[in-house]
Amino acid sequence: MNGTRRGVLSGSLAGALALTLLPHPVRAASDARLAEAIRAAIGDAVPRDGGIELWLPELVDNGAQVPLAITVASPMTQYDHIVAIHVFAPANPTPGVASFRLFPGLARAEVETRIRVAEDQDILVLARDSAGRVWRASSPVKVVHGGCRG
Repeated sequence: MNGTRRGVLSGSLAGALALTLLPHPVRAASDARLAEAIRAAIGDAVPRDGGIELWLPELVDNGAQVPLAITVASPMTQYDHIVAIHVFAPANPTPGVASFRLFPGLARAEVETRIRVAEDQDILVLARDSAGRVWRASSPVKVVHGGCRG
């Protein structure tokens, strides 16, 4: 897409049109599954942006093994530490991909893993600290061959 105003507007309109072409029950079911998975992980806490460094490749050939690294800014002391990191892939059949429990005394609030990704989507990461605050970050990934068969 070119950087002109017309190019940006036409790209935005095309994206909006693509969303309206999806069957509404499919979108609603996917949104409901994601909301349920998030509520199970963080309850009614309201996530704030920031505090999380998220790394995953922008493009992967095989969605069955997508490398993911997460670092959360925290002193990791007894009274101020990250207690959990949760990973969600909203377009996957099961959006809750992984949850990690952390404890004070770790040098860093950091995890590395590989996840399965069904299709192009934004991977969402939530981190809860010992005071009950929840931090949020997301990053897009494009998948050539999806990793979830269902």
